[in-house]
Amino acid sequence: MLNNHAKLMQFFSVADGVTGRKKLQKMIYILQKCNIPFEEKYQFHFYGPYSEELTLRVEELCNLGFLQEEKEDKSNYYQYNYQLTAAGDDFLEQFPFDMPDMTAKVDMLKEKSSRFLELVSTMFYFDDLPLEENVEKVRTVKPKQKYSDEEIEDAVTFIQKLKHEGK
Repeated sequence: MLNNHAKLMQFFSVADGVTGRKKLQKMIYILQKCNIPFEEKYQFHFYGPYSEELTLRVEELCNLGFLQEEKEDKSNYYQYNYQLTAAGDDFLEQFPFDMPDMTAKVDMLKEKSSRFLELVSTMFYFDDLPLEENVEKVRTVKPKQKYSDEEIEDAVTFIQKLKHEGK
C-alpha cells in the first residue's frame, strides 16, 4: 500500500464519509494548504483546484475494496458518497499511519457547502497574491459564481480559523 493511499484512507476514517466529488477535491486541497501532508498535485479547473491524482487514488481504493463509492441519482445529476469500508478500517488498524490530527479541520470543512469550499480553495490557490488582488482574481476566474462581498468575507474569516486551528 502506498503512503498517499494510506493518507487518504486516514482522511476518510476521520471524515466518516464524504458526499460529493467536488467537495472531496476541495477538502483535500484545503487540508493540503493547511500543512496536512497530502501530496496530490492540483491544477486550476472548472470548479477551482482539481487533482487527477486524487481521482485516480480514490478509484484505486474503491477497486481494492477499502473505500465504497455510492452513486445517488439526484434527478438531474449524480452525487457520489464515499465511505471507508470495514476492510479499509482493518487495514488502518493493522498498519497505523502517522498523520497530524486533522479532525477539527475536517469537521469544519464537512459543515460547509461545496460552493463555499470552491471559493475557499480558489482563494487558497491564489494565496501568493495580496488579499485585494486575490479577491479580484477569484471574481475574474469565477464570474458565474457571483460571490457576494459577504461570502468573500466569510471565506477570509474561515481561512484564518482553519490556519489557526490546532496551533
